Amino acid sequence: MNINDYIARLTGKDAKDAYAFAQQITAESRASDVWYPHFDGFAALLSHKNSLIRNRAISILAANARWDREGKFDALLDEFLSHVTDVKPITARQCVAALPEIAEAKPELAPRIRTALEQADLSGCPDSMQPLVLKDIVAALQKMERFS
Repeated sequence: MNINDYIARLTGKDAKDAYAFAQQITAESRASDVWYPHFDGFAALLSHKNSLIRNRAISILAANARWDREGKFDALLDEFLSHVTDVKPITARQCVAALPEIAEAKPELAPRIRTALEQADLSGCPDSMQPLVLKDIVAALQKMERFS
């Protein structure tokens, strides 16, 4: 399989399979750099119209941050951080939850991540979800304290 096959599977109509495949890639990426060569392909999914696919990209990219020696994640950070205030609160929560993993892997990015979390404008988030996203932000900032 090549990156196009992987992307097709991650974006396919079989949501269960796509989710399971994303979980597999994420777990394998935490253990080795086997998926890092496909970083750019996964990064392209951050702008996908389907929020479930954006969620998959967020977890895969966060797990691959630890292998990034080329500065790819650094260049992608602003786009990644834009999902802290994603139009879909579940995606925002997924992004916020992934940020401590990135800060641990790339401590030099922690100040930018912290600033994005502290300055996140949640006014576009439904009122019912704002407290949950805010709670996630506080938890992420607390986890990141050890990477300061």
